[in-house]
Amino acid sequence: MKTSSYLFLLGFLAFLVASISCQKGTGPTTPKEENLIVETLPLANGHVESPAPGPSFPLTVTIRSAMPSGGVKIDVTAKPDGGTVNFFTNSVTTTNATTNFNITGATPGVTAVVDITVTSVSKPSNRWTGSYKFSRK
Repeated sequence: MKTSSYLFLLGFLAFLVASISCQKGTGPTTPKEENLIVETLPLANGHVESPAPGPSFPLTVTIRSAMPSGGVKIDVTAKPDGGTVNFFTNSVTTTNATTNFNITGATPGVTAVVDITVTSVSKPSNRWTGSYKFSRK
């Protein structure tokens, strides 16, 4: 009788230890990473560029914070100010700190708005946005 009680207790303890060690985690965790710090040229803080002849308009996007482990996705769009249809769209995923774009398709004499969104690939909630205006002579 004592032997069967000990065996039962030993089996119960083994089952308890096995069930505790096999528990699944609470799910995937979002990686900790520094908030994105981005610098653009032209400045993307509501800046208005002086009219220029074009036909292309350079944009440089530089990541000043630590680069996220999965890199970043940079989305650039341009449309007439007050308009809804983009005349320029480009999207790049990169681990480079600096990325260059050439905005084309601007209509002469029409102010355009450039929207820039930089999103961490490894943590999509880590996002930076900015915009500026320019016009083609």
